[in-house]
Amino acid sequence: MLVRDFRPEDADAVAEVRRAAVPFVVTTAESVRWHVASAPPEKRLRPLVAEVGGQVVGESEAYVVYDSSTPGQGVAQPHVHPWHTGRGVGTALVAAAEAHLAAQGATTAYTWVYDPERDFRFAERRGYRKGRTGRILHLDLREPLPPRAEPAAEVELRAFADFDDPRALYEADAEAAVDEPSDTPVDAMSYEHWLDHTWREPLIDHDLTIAALVDGEVAAFSLAETDGRGRYLSGMTGSRRAFRGRGLAKLAKHESLRRAQAAGYTDAFTGNDSDNGPMLAINRWFGYGPFLVETRCIKDL
Repeated sequence: MLVRDFRPEDADAVAEVRRAAVPFVVTTAESVRWHVASAPPEKRLRPLVAEVGGQVVGESEAYVVYDSSTPGQGVAQPHVHPWHTGRGVGTALVAAAEAHLAAQGATTAYTWVYDPERDFRFAERRGYRKGRTGRILHLDLREPLPPRAEPAAEVELRAFADFDDPRALYEADAEAAVDEPSDTPVDAMSYEHWLDHTWREPLIDHDLTIAALVDGEVAAFSLAETDGRGRYLSGMTGSRRAFRGRGLAKLAKHESLRRAQAAGYTDAFTGNDSDNGPMLAINRWFGYGPFLVETRCIKDL
């Protein structure tokens, strides 16, 4: 086995490992290359791959959480193809990722695990403890969506593709993100960072990502990530504080899902923190069902 730095020609293999290891993930080779090439210097990103017999069977990303006001946070996120687990691949990737984070001054490492027994035992043996949990939900888009009420006269639904100036979208996203439950709050996201890592993110489908406007002001939105292979993932759905309680986020997400159905997507996934009651209720209304529980694990480096 060899653990080495990622090369652009590894992108297809890395995307395949992620799809196999995390059954709800939306990824493409293009997005893998883009994430590496566009990472800002302050992220201190180090992408790694693990080879066995010259074949990429695992990968990981190690980076500093630079868009939070809490210093010293890092992420070490390994993925191993299910056919190659139990051979030390994950251990080698985690060790290399943690060494990189420590060298960059990170004091805490975070990672997500998706199997409550096998994956958490792996993390626990390496010094991680349980943090927040999230629920991954699945919706079969081959089934009809529940009917929605017609929006009020002052409400307009508009795709991101129809915006020439996206600053209002950034302001809505930044405000909603601050209130999302998380161990690593995203409360220092600049407009330039948002442009680079949301607006220009290859997985964000600008035709399926919908904003709800009230009298011309962006009030709520629902981000859609797609892979062109049938998978649709809700990246973020939220409302600005002044417009909450009016069903606008649900309206935006309904329109996004409706358009995804029309475009031929068959499987919709979404993730919610277990304490995010409002979004869990919205997703139950749509008909999302349990898929798996993800656990964020934390280690003091």
